[in-house]
Amino acid sequence: MQAPMLVLKSNSKRESGRKVQLSNIKAAKTISDVIRTCLGPKAMLKMLMDPMGGIVMTNDGNAILREIQVQHPAAKSMIEISRTQDEEVGDGTTSVIVLAGELLKVAEPFLVENMHPTVVIAAYRQALEDAVDIMRNEIAVPVDTNNRDEMIKIIKSSLGTKFMKGWNDLACGIALDAVRCVHLEDKGGVKEIDIKRYAKVEKVPGGSIEMSEILDGVMFNKDVTHTGMRRRIENPRIVMLDSNLEYKKGESQTNLEFMQETDFRKILQLEEDYIRNICNDIIAIKPDLVLTEKGVSDLAQHFLLKAGVSVIRRLRKSDMNRVARAVGGQIVHRTEELKEEDVGKECGLFEIKKFGDE
Repeated sequence: MQAPMLVLKSNSKRESGRKVQLSNIKAAKTISDVIRTCLGPKAMLKMLMDPMGGIVMTNDGNAILREIQVQHPAAKSMIEISRTQDEEVGDGTTSVIVLAGELLKVAEPFLVENMHPTVVIAAYRQALEDAVDIMRNEIAVPVDTNNRDEMIKIIKSSLGTKFMKGWNDLACGIALDAVRCVHLEDKGGVKEIDIKRYAKVEKVPGGSIEMSEILDGVMFNKDVTHTGMRRRIENPRIVMLDSNLEYKKGESQTNLEFMQETDFRKILQLEEDYIRNICNDIIAIKPDLVLTEKGVSDLAQHFLLKAGVSVIRRLRKSDMNRVARAVGGQIVHRTEELKEEDVGKECGLFEIKKFGDE
């Protein structure tokens, strides 16, 4: 019987058996030792330089491991553990790496004594079940999520080792209020807290940390397209669009050939009529504010300004989704399809003002 042929790169090397097991443990211990000093209230900050030349100072395990480039498969698995912990729990990224490194370190003598890895794994699984059982039945205490003081204590336990611990009360209050702001509960009692899509951290240069605040609404760094438009509207009717408020351009190179002088005026008139019809579709709904993900031409601004409508253009898709959730409207792709139920009516105040240096 012919032996199987392996096609590998010229610089590849293949290892197997006990040597690989000990190599994996060594790589995992190396990753663990890198962030061991970042654990606890006396933790030290690590200074990292990213590929773009930016400097990051942090003692967050996941933030540090995210910047580390490794080739060893076991070391990559350790980094994945930290990433999973951050996504599922949001805290304990350093602890989980240090704990994993110690578990592998304790398992190493058993492998050296030729104990099979599956036996060690079975023992660890049994220990996990016992630990979960003890935590659930003997250590865990019920928490009332409506009790603000209890929730603040839990959040403080996560921020106690971070750089923000000097502003603990402010940061914990902002974090709790932000989660409560995006929290939804349907009629069946199912809770939805999607902080990735609906909670946004907006960084504004200037000012101090004490000026940080939670906004019960949606914020974006934009201004109205025309200086004559209103910058403060109470209880506005909001229309959200995913279309251009300008004449259509050819998708590829377009050439127009004019035979007479009046032909050019006809083209200009067609463009103006097209913009006018789009604006009339919008004005017929009687909105106070129009938000669009695309551009707005000067002519469209003119027509909408005359109708007393404020316009903000080139918003991100994620921001539009937040606005739609907050004000209760629908994002519309064609102005001729606008209906009364597409208008957002649950906004209490639209206001443009300066924060910090912006």
